[in-house]
Amino acid sequence: MAAGTPGGDTPSAHTLVIIPTYNERENIGLIIGRLHAALPNTHVLVVDDGSPDGTGDLADKLAEQDAAGRIHVMHRTEKNGLGAAYVAGFNWALARDYRVIVEMDADGSHAPEQLHRLLDKIDAGADLVAGSRYIPGGSVVNWPKHREWISRGGNIYSRLVLGVKIKDITGGFRAYRREVLEALDVNTVESHGYCFQVDLAWRALQKGFTMVEVPITFTEREFGESKMDGGIVQEAFFKVGGWGMRNRWNKAKALFGK
Repeated sequence: MAAGTPGGDTPSAHTLVIIPTYNERENIGLIIGRLHAALPNTHVLVVDDGSPDGTGDLADKLAEQDAAGRIHVMHRTEKNGLGAAYVAGFNWALARDYRVIVEMDADGSHAPEQLHRLLDKIDAGADLVAGSRYIPGGSVVNWPKHREWISRGGNIYSRLVLGVKIKDITGGFRAYRREVLEALDVNTVESHGYCFQVDLAWRALQKGFTMVEVPITFTEREFGESKMDGGIVQEAFFKVGGWGMRNRWNKAKALFGK
């Protein structure tokens, strides 16, 4: 077992939470503090994309001050997007003995106090667990209506085009068994933004892994600015459409080839 990896018999006892950051100085200390108040033994990897506001430097100080060695920091030299940051974090985690890898936003929109809901499902046998805003018990708080409708529309579109039953396939609060990420060859994933989440879920489902949803409360950030823009929405629209068409074509070829 790698030095500093938490012990225990269940998969969730070996959990790493990856938190990508870009200009999140006001939030990073708060979110890590909340995480360790809720789950004291959980490790954290902050993946900072060269934040000019000093987020990376603050993360380094938090790591130095953590006597338990639970906080780790990766410094990247440029802002390459959410997907690239997560891929770098996944590779770091897979090079160590973590058995569960979690995606979580830095801005407080994902409540660390609800992470146990995802981990409980992993321990019960699920391969991939998504925190869902759009199943019974899930909710959004203080989110502008236009953002919510874009999100809901994107999920309906993805569900119809891909033929999946996941209600919140674009959500970014996720827990993966390491075997899932190993099987997906994450270094080939080129999607960015919220399309990255659809891409990974789609690949996992195509590989036959089990994906379940648990209800979460999504809360709009209190500090800083959202990273969502029109390019992210456009990317998701065209890439998801392409995956859906390719899937239907492959099914048609298999049917008529019999």
